[in-house]
Amino acid sequence: MAIKTIIEPFKIKMVEPITMSTELERIDFLKKAHHNTFLLDSDQVIIDFLTDSGTSAMSASQWAGIIDGDESYAGSRSWKRMEKTVRELTGMNYVLPTHQGRAAERIIYSLLGGKGKTFISNTHFDTTRANIEFSGSNAIDIPIEEGKHPKLIHPFKGNMDVKKLEELILKYGSENIGAVILTITNNSGGGQPVSMQNAREVGEICHKYGVLYLQDMCRIAENSYFVKQREKAYENISYKAIAQEMMSFADGAVMSAKKDALVNMGGFLSLKDEKLANECKNLLIITEGFTTYGGLSGRDMEAIAIGLEEVFDADYLHYRIRSTAYLGNKLSEMGIPLMLPIGGHAVYIDAKEMYPHIPVDQYPGQTLAAELYLVGGIRSVEIGSVMFGKYDENKKLIPAEMELVRLAIPRRVYTQSHIEYVIEVFAEVQKRVKNSKGFKITYEPEFLRHFTAHFEPLK
Repeated sequence: MAIKTIIEPFKIKMVEPITMSTELERIDFLKKAHHNTFLLDSDQVIIDFLTDSGTSAMSASQWAGIIDGDESYAGSRSWKRMEKTVRELTGMNYVLPTHQGRAAERIIYSLLGGKGKTFISNTHFDTTRANIEFSGSNAIDIPIEEGKHPKLIHPFKGNMDVKKLEELILKYGSENIGAVILTITNNSGGGQPVSMQNAREVGEICHKYGVLYLQDMCRIAENSYFVKQREKAYENISYKAIAQEMMSFADGAVMSAKKDALVNMGGFLSLKDEKLANECKNLLIITEGFTTYGGLSGRDMEAIAIGLEEVFDADYLHYRIRSTAYLGNKLSEMGIPLMLPIGGHAVYIDAKEMYPHIPVDQYPGQTLAAELYLVGGIRSVEIGSVMFGKYDENKKLIPAEMELVRLAIPRRVYTQSHIEYVIEVFAEVQKRVKNSKGFKITYEPEFLRHFTAHFEPLK
């Protein structure tokens, strides 16, 4: 008998209350937050899909590990456990702990970057791009063509265009390439996975020209699920072994442990080259902490070590990917335009198609994010021209490739009934589409404007 219902492969031992609100209250909350979902208070939100970063529920084993954490400043056993786990996973000898992923990015990209340097990625995420551009470097995205078309079905839309990669290395000169960064899965590209073949080919090109090859591996376990399901050669290989092989092609890896390590804080930088690692360690000590804690408490490191084991559990990954797909498939059946196929950690709505009457310079993604909050208290995030748009010399918007809204689903947090509620909210939002208006930006910082920008609805 084929059972269709997806059940969570865990029991609930602790609960956290959700503060309910009315639409009238949320109108006031959103106005005071300048119509930016990042500026809402958490107790003003019913379902929080803003990010899957640091929002996971930890397991009983992780909480037990927290009690056992060794808080020694230097050489704690919790560090030794984390270091061993990361080395085993990445195959890289030099591991630098950091308080989160963007701290690792700042360390490595400030050393590799600078004026005249170019970084190439399938798609740089927001903090990656910001750290690179803050150093004075140029960041170029080269996803495969299929990855730019939301409706198109392709098993690995997160792949990098390897033909363009070689062309860019030859154009700029290998000595001027700071690094090639493969983001796994491709978050800004709709949470789409990267194939093992693509990871291997990127490595072959980088090593041919002597260019440093880094992987952003914060969702490596979820990507391994797709490789196992969609690349025939890996159907009988374990998820962890798939991850290990994928990382074997790279010279280094950055991880925000707040994703697939199932913790609320932490990250690391992992490298093969001793000289580069030593340079990074100097900056780590100056800005984060000593090399055996790097801004993390011993209890954080214990939780990371345990989480990096738990995340490759077959039952967990099956539930994680299927439950995300359930939400996406239900929305697609309703006629909500999505990035297809559904990714691992989030469902991405194509706001440009959902609101065809709202031009890109009026930010249709911000419109959808606002509507989801007003109707149902759902917090999401725009991944379009607010997050990635730029201005030309005449201050005219250069829009992003796509206008997406991401519903990033925290790990082990929400149940089936929460997801059913989200589906009902979308049905109501769908009824209001024709009367929805765009937004204008009234305040924005130079970098990462989506975090703190202020908006006003257009009349």
